[in-house]
Amino acid sequence: MSELIAPVAGGPGWLASVLPLAIGGFALALVLNAWRLLRGPGVADRILALDTLYINTLALLVLVGMRISSDLYFEVALLIALLGFAGTVVLSKFVLRGDIAE
Repeated sequence: MSELIAPVAGGPGWLASVLPLAIGGFALALVLNAWRLLRGPGVADRILALDTLYINTLALLVLVGMRISSDLYFEVALLIALLGFAGTVVLSKFVLRGDIAE
């Protein structure tokens, strides 16, 4: 993977020109997901928006980690993936049953 990151820090390359566009696209997706989370017409729409919000956050963290050549962002992305999955499962159980624990 270092052969992909090296052109970003070193100067021009296809990855250096594509990463800002991808980061901007995922940032826009985060804003739109947050809007759907706040204004969603139903509970299921809000849970889906929250699920999509954490997935876009994962992608944004990985891209920023590639941009600044830091491994710390990849570890944070793994942590958010675990917490996001658990949160989605808990919210879905709450909507279906009205209670989280049996």
